[in-house]
Amino acid sequence: MSRAEASVSEGAGPAKPGGPAPVGQARRPSPLWTLALFRSELGTTFRRWRTIALLGVLAAVPVLVGIAVKIETSDGGSFGEGRGGDGQGPAFFSQITNNGIFLVFASLAATLPVFLPMAIGVIAGDSIAGEAGSGTLRYLLVAPAGRTRLLLAKFTTVMAFCLVATVVVAAAGLATGALLFPLGDVTLISGTTVSFTEGLLRALAVAGVVAYSLIGIATVGLFISTLTSSGIAAMAATVGLLVTVQILDTIPQLHAIQPYLFPHYWLSFADVLREPVYWDQLTKNFGLQALYVAIFGSAAWARFTAKDITA
Repeated sequence: MSRAEASVSEGAGPAKPGGPAPVGQARRPSPLWTLALFRSELGTTFRRWRTIALLGVLAAVPVLVGIAVKIETSDGGSFGEGRGGDGQGPAFFSQITNNGIFLVFASLAATLPVFLPMAIGVIAGDSIAGEAGSGTLRYLLVAPAGRTRLLLAKFTTVMAFCLVATVVVAAAGLATGALLFPLGDVTLISGTTVSFTEGLLRALAVAGVVAYSLIGIATVGLFISTLTSSGIAAMAATVGLLVTVQILDTIPQLHAIQPYLFPHYWLSFADVLREPVYWDQLTKNFGLQALYVAIFGSAAWARFTAKDITA
């Protein structure tokens, strides 16, 4: 039985005692049915080969970065010296050889501008449009959960992917760092040295901030997905918008609007690695992402609940 057929079957109400239920009778879906809908969406998303491939690519980035740093510093030099640099390298990279946990931070910094948001854009852009294009969306809407509950299940699934994708990068970075480099006390950006245990807690907090930073582009992608019945078009539009906004965020003449662009505060996660933590940029990032969720989440709901589903 297909997922769409299972949803219809689960949503069918029981017959009244003494006779069948009237045709077209509707009943309020139970919370357990709503949970089953979310579990179905979650399982379907993470069983797709495309999702597995995206997570595989994300996991490979920290491994490749770790190997590259290990090879370049095998002669005892610092990262960046082989390219005529000043020995400092990009942020966090110069610290990897001293402490493998910095590979977590370096990997998140390397994947956040492009790889992570592009993966999110693909999943979010295909969430509604992919169902419409394959013809299964109509069958999902036959069940009594309604469009609002279905959209909420899609949104929650995309948010779960944001978290899983970020954790995959962080876990791959930690595992690779532990295999290739020494571990020990962590020297924060502010110069304070903390224990390795606290360093792990900081890494967990950084991963949480990065995952939260991606919900803005995820919600925008979900909204775009409600505008078309082509999954490829929705994914391309989301990724194209991501690239455009990233470019706009680098143009000095547009400094007035840049604080309102969803990627503007993405690298604020570095402030978690200070003692005390700098909350100014982090708070602005939290508020900005919540604003995007409110605006584009409402727009997605308004569009999806009024959308004419013909396929």
